[in-house]
Amino acid sequence: MIVNKLRIFSQNVCKNSLILNTLLETQNHFDIILIQEPLWSEIRKIPSCANCEGEPLIGTSHHPNWISYARSSPNSDDYLRVIIFINICFSSLQFLLRKDIFDHRNICLILFFNNRVCYYILNVYSDSSHSALKYLKDTEVNISNVLLMLGDFNIRDSLWDSSFPFHSSISDDLIMIADSFNLSLSTPTNLGPTRFSDTTGESNSVIDLMFLRHRSIELDNHSILPNFRLSSDHAPLIIDIPIVKEFIPSSKFAIPPNSEHETNFIKDVILNFSNLDTSQIENIDNLETTVNQLREIVDQMWVKNAKKSRYSKYSKQ
Repeated sequence: MIVNKLRIFSQNVCKNSLILNTLLETQNHFDIILIQEPLWSEIRKIPSCANCEGEPLIGTSHHPNWISYARSSPNSDDYLRVIIFINICFSSLQFLLRKDIFDHRNICLILFFNNRVCYYILNVYSDSSHSALKYLKDTEVNISNVLLMLGDFNIRDSLWDSSFPFHSSISDDLIMIADSFNLSLSTPTNLGPTRFSDTTGESNSVIDLMFLRHRSIELDNHSILPNFRLSSDHAPLIIDIPIVKEFIPSSKFAIPPNSEHETNFIKDVILNFSNLDTSQIENIDNLETTVNQLREIVDQMWVKNAKKSRYSKYSKQ
């Protein structure tokens, strides 16, 4: 298939595994899902020489349709607040987690290649102490082609929330950080709150934000989906990112192991190898010619016996 855009979905799931599992199961028409505050919990016990009952293996939601990208968490006090899921169909774009650039539990930076150019996407969760913003402010990096930075920034400010009359100095830091990546605050196509309060007397707010490449005519404003937040108090943000047209294979040729196709392939290769004249290998040129003939035999027999199949959620990477 030919793709010319990436559909991106972002939401704070409030440490609710049911919400995240539902998103991974139902939002397969998106290409990238950025999550803030996923739930990390014990999956199972793993053998341990120090504990006869085993050590807990900690993880979060996963799904065969999606490849997850997250920094490893060394201990229970350092659980990650951000994770990115890439649709398995788009693995050919060579997504890569760059924890060597930003190594912080509230920041997830990935890159991908399109038309041999490297682009970055930044997922951020800013906690009550704004540790992620302080880290970004104090960390000197030199990266270009950041397409967008988005997430839950936990900052109320009149700059993006008309119902809030005050301005915060933390907002200045956020704008400065965005500017260092050549990003500008995006205005949603449908103005409205992104976080909905259940507390009496507490108003709804705009704290989930998106920053896009500065003065880019290719990137349109994002949208807020308040009716699709499930049981989370945060509304999802979505945007389409245009890319250079790229061919993404939707099918592959393979020979299933222990199949009739595999048996026939081996028989055909052996038969053709045995019929090949190898009596004239007297110099390097003749040796190279013979090796090339062997390769051509394998290639031809592969094409003859391989079975075409479509990529699915059960396909291996």
